[in-house]
Amino acid sequence: MKDRRKFIQLTAAMSMGAILPLQFCSPKKERDNSSQEAAIGPLKGSLGAFGLQLWSVKESMSEDPKETIKKVASFGYSQIEGFNGGRGIFWGMKNTEFKNMMDNLGLDFFASHTNTFENLEKQAAEAGEIGMKYLINPYVGPQKSMDDFKRLADDFNQHGEICKQNGIRFAYHNHGYTFEELEGQIPQEYLIENTDPNLVDFELDLYWVYTAGHDPIKWLEKYPNRFPIGHVKDKDANVEVSEPQGSTILGTGVLDFPAILGKGKDNGMNYFVVEQERFEGTTPMEAAEKNANYMKNLSL
Repeated sequence: MKDRRKFIQLTAAMSMGAILPLQFCSPKKERDNSSQEAAIGPLKGSLGAFGLQLWSVKESMSEDPKETIKKVASFGYSQIEGFNGGRGIFWGMKNTEFKNMMDNLGLDFFASHTNTFENLEKQAAEAGEIGMKYLINPYVGPQKSMDDFKRLADDFNQHGEICKQNGIRFAYHNHGYTFEELEGQIPQEYLIENTDPNLVDFELDLYWVYTAGHDPIKWLEKYPNRFPIGHVKDKDANVEVSEPQGSTILGTGVLDFPAILGKGKDNGMNYFVVEQERFEGTTPMEAAEKNANYMKNLSL
């Protein structure tokens, strides 16, 4: 049990990704920018504020977090979702120092991925002190049985209670494994239906939902207000099934973001966080800038 609950190190887990069967992949869409507006129908307005998961620029963060965040702000991101890169979610700074840096750059450090199975009380207190909104568990790994997921639901409720006591929220970020059938059930459904909505939220990673063979729109419609945060990550249709990573620059893959994010806004999604983990023909910082430009020009 101790091993089951031990958090799999984030850097190893996220860099490797989850190797999943690609059950739901459509041919690469032909893109005609001149007819894009007609293709998506009547415009309902711009997306508004959007953020970046700093894991997307993890190499630069490990070298110089302050300069990296400053550069990210110049691209047009206004919200930041952090991660624990080995120096804590405040990158070796005091929580108040990190908050001041963000404020000076006009950024809202609203959330961070972190190991919520260790030192949660301390992390939640420091996050609440500077007005963060969320601590997010990013990965627990595939489980052997539904009994394991049932115990995780109980764990998440406990994590949510600790976060609530400190004025913040707890959320869980999915990979593909919670959307794959196990013992006749979909673990993601069980987690949603057996966690207290007053304590537990979910961050919907659109890429992993899609590659697991599901339609993100259907999940947003089935569970309104349970996915207040979304990971905006595109899927390259040309990537082989056996490859563990297939994310690409937004707008060049197969996901229909105007439709998905529009449905998200209609069903309680308030934070739209860009993430990319594969950088074919580009660099992480170049991709972050291109992705910001896509989000700024996205119409719903």
